[in-house]
Amino acid sequence: MSLPPGTVDCHCHVFEDPARYPLIEDRSYTPNGGSLDDYVAMCEALGIERTVQVNASVYGNDNSITAYVIAKLGQHRARGVAGLAADATEAQIGRLHEAGFRGVRLSTRVKGYGGLERLESMAARVKPFGWHLQVHFGSSTEIAEHADHLVSIDAPIVFDHFARVGAEQGPDSPPARALIRQLVERDDRWVKFSSFYKLSVDGPPGFADMAPLARAIVAARPDRVVWGTNWPHPHMFAPARVPDDGMLFDAVAGWLPDAGIRQRVLVDNPAQLYGFAARA
Repeated sequence: MSLPPGTVDCHCHVFEDPARYPLIEDRSYTPNGGSLDDYVAMCEALGIERTVQVNASVYGNDNSITAYVIAKLGQHRARGVAGLAADATEAQIGRLHEAGFRGVRLSTRVKGYGGLERLESMAARVKPFGWHLQVHFGSSTEIAEHADHLVSIDAPIVFDHFARVGAEQGPDSPPARALIRQLVERDDRWVKFSSFYKLSVDGPPGFADMAPLARAIVAARPDRVVWGTNWPHPHMFAPARVPDDGMLFDAVAGWLPDAGIRQRVLVDNPAQLYGFAARA
């Protein structure tokens, strides 16, 4: 199945020469390649026209590589999600905004971003720019444990990777219900269909056990779902473990049989969230 014009990959990373873009010392992993040229080749093969580059945790608060990618591709094609220091200033965020950044990532899974303790402070810092908080959980239980806190945050929140709700938990589990609650009770909550190959027990080619959760989310808020490749699939460095990007898209397409909803998830929703021009 081909991608509709204007499709956005809403979650990916690029890794270039560490001599030019140094890695932080206190990091959770060391990347094994994934250059911009390789990423663009993958996009061209699949038909992806736009990208949201998530500044990888291994770069900490140095967003230089993501700014480079956005400038190279142009803001009509690329946006960024930043890593920010706890004391990031309005001027610093303003410069990143001008460079095409539209969000800040927090994580309880990897080092380099800061975690949920920064929710309120970061929400206040990025609110003047209309940015969102991108939340990356270490465990799906966190969205249930912190449900009331999360729903109270006065800023848009994007939940990475199905909020890490796995296939074995399913759509009726407390984490899944907590995720759907966020989407239903707030109009500024979003979820990424990404990195689900780590959440599936069935695995390729169809990752069929993720379908019930995906369909429950889409049924609740089809206007608040986006998709991302998670290229180049950090932490999966052995060639036999790295998933095929076309296969991953085919799985997502199978969860979105309605052409209108596919258009929303792949094109319209990310254009709204990240500020891309609408497609005719």
